[in-house]
Amino acid sequence: MRQRNEARRLDILHAAARVFRRRGIAAAGMREIAEEAGLSPGNLYHYFSGKDEILLFCQERTLERMQAAADAARGTAAERLHGVLRAHVHSMLDELEGATAHLDVEALPAPMRAQMIERRDAYERAVRAIVAEGMKRGEFARCDISLVTRAMLGALNWTARWYRPEGPQGADEIAETLSDYLVRGLAAAPSSAGARA
Repeated sequence: MRQRNEARRLDILHAAARVFRRRGIAAAGMREIAEEAGLSPGNLYHYFSGKDEILLFCQERTLERMQAAADAARGTAAERLHGVLRAHVHSMLDELEGATAHLDVEALPAPMRAQMIERRDAYERAVRAIVAEGMKRGEFARCDISLVTRAMLGALNWTARWYRPEGPQGADEIAETLSDYLVRGLAAAPSSAGARA
């Protein structure tokens, strides 16, 4: 029963996200979301108390997936960072409609927004810790860790705005290419002794 309930909530999330993309979050209404999901408004309220709760559910799911990848990362700092960045892109593109709503944290009411910002910051700290470790071990060049981490995460988040499933590259190819590019950009230059050898 619980699995069926969760699956139905996901269906509603995807329907809501389609409405958000068409009309914008501010203009979208619960009646329109219910219609898109094939539900009566009364049934929709059985699953979500309002539009804000749908947005919160979307953002929680995406951040849980990203944080799980950061927690599970193993290997060198470069390997861990590569895996986390790949998972981040997949979190953005595998459920594209929901991921677009994930980016609109400012649309949440203040208490919900504060909760999500706290969770988002915890994920960012986990990514920063990997970058810091890579610098400490000499895998990554010295840099402003906060600035570089935010630049990487911003680039990955933006994929949800420009990606088109019918485009020339699939989500997996984009995840691999972007992750490779970003991790290589952090790589420490070989020592002059190593370069001569």
